[in-house]
Amino acid sequence: MKDLSEIRKEIDEIDRRIVALYEERMKLTTEVAEYKISTGKPVLDKTREREKLARVKELVQTEENCYDVGELFEQIMALSRKRQYQMLIQHGQGQETGFVPVDRLPFTSHKVVYQGTEGAYSQIAMKAYFGEETDGYHVDTWRDAMEAISSGEADYAVLPIENSSAGIVGENFDLLVEYGNFIVAEQTIKVEHALLGLPGSSLSDITCVYSHPQALMQSVDFLDEHKDWKRIKAKNTAMAAKKILEDGRKDQAAIASAVTADIYGLEILKDHINYSEENSTRFIIVSGRKICRKGADKISICFEISHESGSLYHMLSHMIFNNLNMVKIESRPIKDKSFEYRFFVDMEGNLRDGAVQNALKGLQEGALSIKVLGNY
Repeated sequence: MKDLSEIRKEIDEIDRRIVALYEERMKLTTEVAEYKISTGKPVLDKTREREKLARVKELVQTEENCYDVGELFEQIMALSRKRQYQMLIQHGQGQETGFVPVDRLPFTSHKVVYQGTEGAYSQIAMKAYFGEETDGYHVDTWRDAMEAISSGEADYAVLPIENSSAGIVGENFDLLVEYGNFIVAEQTIKVEHALLGLPGSSLSDITCVYSHPQALMQSVDFLDEHKDWKRIKAKNTAMAAKKILEDGRKDQAAIASAVTADIYGLEILKDHINYSEENSTRFIIVSGRKICRKGADKISICFEISHESGSLYHMLSHMIFNNLNMVKIESRPIKDKSFEYRFFVDMEGNLRDGAVQNALKGLQEGALSIKVLGNY
């Protein structure tokens, strides 16, 4: 049996040869890239890669190494592609996104739409971002808000996209794909739910509670202390409060913000009922214009990929190779495609950065479809 140190010396020598061969291969990759740049050929050639993988597997003498060699060469070819994408960027053949960089978002003479009614958290987010004197109005649904942007009736829409405890607002992810609107900013609002009732009512009077499903979920610990109360879903928290006022029944309560209580003249029966003190909701500011601030440092994209092993890994590898920090990934089912999904990714960066351009070039060629949702 060989001594361990002797085995390690042999491994070190093989590794030295592997590195030398890899560098030699990457020099040839540069020549391939120069040829493709001059002829306009795409970097990714799936047929060529499949044929190449089949051939290298045939070279394997030990069957148990066949899978490993295939995976190794997939990585080598992926690194080769990424190097070629870098050269494309250096030759001014970046990924055109169509976004127009601006020094600041144009807020003069703007109109802002939000879903809900007076006192909704969306309205609170609108005022936090645009200011108290914002020319804003409300609509019934998130789709209505998107329609208002698309038709030019409003300049911006404020939409909830995720809550720190209840998760994403899936419908709004889907609407971003469906409509030709773009994220231009975001605003985070701390969620502080209260139980609201008619003046003069008390906890002992309550038999049913109205609120948005997420607000009911976020207040579940408090509600579980009153299991006899019926929980009824509403379009949003402010609409729930408005219903309590309109119905005029002391046995009804709503879960909403303290601001809503002031607007509708309701009484706070119990404050701070959401179970997490750190609970907050992130809202996106959406525009029909394809613009982004010059100093924007966050990018949202969505893409569809082939339904096969490793396809998501290869897409995300473009971010790793370009040292881009992915801060979020979500999946949503694709309509009319059973058990297939569209992926939504947030990453740090600016669309004008070389690393971002390189990653988007690779993502574009590897995806069935891709959309940049915004840089903000």
